[in-house]
Amino acid sequence: MSRLAKHIYVDGVVQGVHYRESTREEAERLGITGWVKNLSDGRVEIKAEGEPEALEQFLVWLHHGPAHARVNQVAIQDHSLLGLNDFIVQR
Repeated sequence: MSRLAKHIYVDGVVQGVHYRESTREEAERLGITGWVKNLSDGRVEIKAEGEPEALEQFLVWLHHGPAHARVNQVAIQDHSLLGLNDFIVQR
């Protein structure tokens, strides 16, 4: 299968609740590459690349995140592949 890429914004209580690190762990479990970072407006931004089925599972997970997160909205856009090799937390 061919890899797909997504650009994602997650809104809600997603900062200070281990969301970025949990996102990295879930991405690695699913073989997703990319990055995650906090934004100054309280959202989390993610670029993710992977096989379609793995990306779908990842997107489902993003809608709830770790235990203390409260996700209000997940905005997803298609994105061009960047050829990323791992998944990192940007600081």
